[in-house]
Amino acid sequence: MAKLGKRTRAAREAVAGKENLSVEEAVSLVKGNATSKFDETIEIALNLGVDTRHADQMVRGVVGLPNGTGKAMRVAVFARGPKADEAKEAGADIVGAEDLMETIQGGTIEFDRCIATPDMMPIVGRLGKVLGPRNLMPNPKVGTVTMDVKAAVEAAKGGEVQFKAEKGGVVHAGVGKASFEEAKLVENVRAFISAVAKAKPSGAKGTYMKKIALSSTMGPGVTLDVAAASGE
Repeated sequence: MAKLGKRTRAAREAVAGKENLSVEEAVSLVKGNATSKFDETIEIALNLGVDTRHADQMVRGVVGLPNGTGKAMRVAVFARGPKADEAKEAGADIVGAEDLMETIQGGTIEFDRCIATPDMMPIVGRLGKVLGPRNLMPNPKVGTVTMDVKAAVEAAKGGEVQFKAEKGGVVHAGVGKASFEEAKLVENVRAFISAVAKAKPSGAKGTYMKKIALSSTMGPGVTLDVAAASGE
């Protein structure tokens, strides 16, 4: 077994035996253990009581974190004419139509969010097998298929986070950076949990939120008191 480094060992010792914490306690502990030379992302993971193989148990949504993510979001927009101009003016990093489709088909995906006007969906639809697995496929349910391109681009750039339950019912996302003040991270964590709670699908049976964990990019995770964190 590989020998643990001093930093890793200290981080694990700091969280040993600590579980079912309040949001404030968890944020303080995780932030304190984020001692890497880079600004670590604070990540949240929720284990939900859903079976994503059933359409009526799929969990997906979007939430605008009150204090942003701390990450520079690269946005691509499928649009033509005035809407393409609108996207560029709003700060979109990549704007195109067939040319953008060909770039993506060629294996170049240099964006974190993809937005499209409705008339572009026949083109975007051809990219389902490429964008779908990366959770980048535009979807009207989360506001990325829209005529209001300006608002969608500004929301993405402003710290909006999309979430989708993966196999096993796990939802995860980055909710800020270790350099954020604790109070701001707490606000972001609570906003994200609240959004997932509101996205509870009609087909969910039994306990919806089973487990919530918080960690930093390089640090160990801690579990939160689900009832207290979700307000259930």
